[in-house]
Amino acid sequence: MAKPTIVCVDDDPQVLAAIQRDVRSRYGSDYRIVRASSGAEALTAVKALKLRGDAVALFIADQRMPEMSGTEFLEEAIDLYPGARKVLLTAYADTSAAIAAINTVGLDHYLMKPWDPPEEHLYPILDDLLDDWQATYRSPYEGLRLIGSQWSPLVHDIKDFFSRSQIPYQWLDAEKDPAARPFIEAAGEDVPLPLVVLNDGGVISQPTRLQLAEMIGQHTKASAPFYQLIIIGGGPAGLAASVYGASEGLGTLLLERAAMGGQAGGTDRIENYLGFPKGISGADLARRASAQSTRLGAEVLTAAEVASIRVEGDYKYVVMEDGTELSCNAVVISTGMTIRKLNVPGYERFNGAGVYYGAAISEAANYRDKHVIVVGGANSAGQGVMLLSEFADKVTVVVRGDSLEAKMSQYLVDQINSTDNVEVLLSTTVSAVEGDETVERVTLNTDGTEHEVEAAALFIFAGAVPHSELVAGVVETNKAGFIYTGPDLFRDGKWPTSWKLDRDPFLMETSVPGIFAAGDVRHGVVRRVASAVGQGSVVVSFVHQYISEV
Repeated sequence: MAKPTIVCVDDDPQVLAAIQRDVRSRYGSDYRIVRASSGAEALTAVKALKLRGDAVALFIADQRMPEMSGTEFLEEAIDLYPGARKVLLTAYADTSAAIAAINTVGLDHYLMKPWDPPEEHLYPILDDLLDDWQATYRSPYEGLRLIGSQWSPLVHDIKDFFSRSQIPYQWLDAEKDPAARPFIEAAGEDVPLPLVVLNDGGVISQPTRLQLAEMIGQHTKASAPFYQLIIIGGGPAGLAASVYGASEGLGTLLLERAAMGGQAGGTDRIENYLGFPKGISGADLARRASAQSTRLGAEVLTAAEVASIRVEGDYKYVVMEDGTELSCNAVVISTGMTIRKLNVPGYERFNGAGVYYGAAISEAANYRDKHVIVVGGANSAGQGVMLLSEFADKVTVVVRGDSLEAKMSQYLVDQINSTDNVEVLLSTTVSAVEGDETVERVTLNTDGTEHEVEAAALFIFAGAVPHSELVAGVVETNKAGFIYTGPDLFRDGKWPTSWKLDRDPFLMETSVPGIFAAGDVRHGVVRRVASAVGQGSVVVSFVHQYISEV
């Protein structure tokens, strides 16, 4: 295939020559560089690229051009290449033009001229934007294929893993898509579905999470038996801890049982995280953080299931599901929590066949023009509602409480209230789920009155169960399983009997010295992405202090 293209537009010949020179110097081996001295000339070139079927990765356009401004050019260009990244050049801090461009064309960045030296002021920005484009660009399909039943729970899990890992794949419904038949016949009619067909034609039947991770080139095995710091859980807290642990010189290992990002990794759009004015998807945030952690020297493993933790003297031993053990000075538990299962008649047999826990980004498009129900009133539910509203004919939000504002950020409340195909039912719970092969009807109870509605799916965000089973009986937790840390360990006028040190526990230290907790698995924390990142960042300073003691 032809190289993807970077289009540079500026009416000043010297500036145009400079941007072409600098861009070609850095990216010429991987991208074709096209230059134009006006918006009209650039549009002609872009239309020719479209007709040839070439990809455009990035537009760099001067804002103050005669006849057609940079924003006006981008407005027309993105109709042809909506996925291309967009950069505006300005001769001064033209904030009003930049804000207008963000609102009208979804501008990704604006750059001041001149940008010397490019190593500091140009390349870091373009590197980031091109990495983002590469992560989301879908070329003519030559990759993985997933073949199975639409309503298989395992198919749902595989789709979710690929989606969170940002791995492109082609979905073929074994029951409806004729293109699936040749693959099934080639594999053998007796080979159980689902199948994952590899680029080289190999086939894996009913793949495990470990097989999926290895298939896409992720690291799944530790390279050493001992680390100074082992972090368990690759959500925002764990990723932040791995970044700061590695950057501060600790031998750091991050273990994630599924795909990086935790619950946040399944979020289509996080709009209130600092530094991202257009918002960022949970998968993108996890990808960036994982790459940053690896670059700084941390070892990052996926599909790495931890069974338990044991303590011998000053050393901690992390016991993996396959029986292998990894030892370390300190452990950070950042395993987060899972959405509580819906405890109503009928739901269990529809798991993965119309009942989903979390946003299920990979499933949203399957409910185009249908009625779906979202259960829950916190931010994760609100983000799921906004994603589903783009596909479903109608989204009903079922909230046990008497207001959305009690647990949901105001920006999400405002978005929900202004979306025409979303209705909110307060003081309402789900009483029953019914259907034949998939969800067809849901019984709702509003203030004691039950009524049945036709619905194709339930997306559940209500309640949470902490992933603390791996430290059950090792550290102290509350009745729900959330881990006590720091001052919360001081109860009934005393510290726990397991605490043998002369000092008090550090803020995020558990009842066992050297075992720390960060993020949603902790008792009494604010459950937001920014809070989890902050905890993961701060906990490393306590790890340093602990290691200096032993």
